[in-house]
Amino acid sequence: MSLQLQGVLPVLHLPFYENLQIDYDTLQVEVDFAYQCGADGVVMAMVTEVLRLREQERQQVAEKLVKFSNGRGTVVISVGAESTFTATELARHAEDVGADALMAIPPIATALVEDQLRRYFHDVFAATNLPLVVQDASSYVGKPMSAAFQAQLFNDLGERVYFKPEAAPVGPVISAIHQLTDTKAGIFEGSGGSMLVENFRRGLTGTMPGTDLLDAIVALWRALEKNDEDRIYALAPLVTSILALAVNLDAYLAIEKHLMRRRGIFKNEVVRGPVGFELDTMTRAEVDRLFDRLMATL
Repeated sequence: MSLQLQGVLPVLHLPFYENLQIDYDTLQVEVDFAYQCGADGVVMAMVTEVLRLREQERQQVAEKLVKFSNGRGTVVISVGAESTFTATELARHAEDVGADALMAIPPIATALVEDQLRRYFHDVFAATNLPLVVQDASSYVGKPMSAAFQAQLFNDLGERVYFKPEAAPVGPVISAIHQLTDTKAGIFEGSGGSMLVENFRRGLTGTMPGTDLLDAIVALWRALEKNDEDRIYALAPLVTSILALAVNLDAYLAIEKHLMRRRGIFKNEVVRGPVGFELDTMTRAEVDRLFDRLMATL
């Protein structure tokens, strides 16, 4: 890996045309926006709608992100899949096209015993020489992984393994992984920024928020690094209030794409359906009010 895996690494939202094909021109604009905000890299993951993409599209997006990033930061590609075969194929492709790191959720259609799950992550890890972020996305898909299981992966595989715990309660899980790995494991915050203040103080390597509030998250991260309490508590309540309106993954997508369109980065709010959440008039208005206040605070 040529770049350090740390800091603010936003998960990119995937723009589509009205015909549901991927809008790569707008994706390049989004990548440029991320680096203009001070991001340390970019990530392809759950809110990039990877579960709604064909395998070929996942590979194409990985290639484009490496090209668009052009060495400005770390490129992390999500390779989790329902089969180890597919996950390892995606991992090798990501390495071949120049990605800096991988991230993987467990299979979500099968309730795996820990031995099977351990073998899955070991095989994905062994497929490349890249760092692997183990993502517990069970706040919206799949089954939680215990802190002990995640710590054992670190003890088995070493410091090339990172973690992005999202199972409730996130904060205590972060602390438990740290304790069980003698604070050696690198951990990324995965609440979108809603619990960033608390989790930062538990010890984080970085955060992986959405791109829609990225300038605010970068400012909050820098304030946390400086222990600037006034700045922290001017920004954090507004970030948390916006994210509190997202009740599931599709709610995150709806709010995030609405804000990306408001910013003038996205041309529309198209999501590949079916979807489990749509913004109604009242929620959209509250998002807008909070967003306006957040931008004024910045």
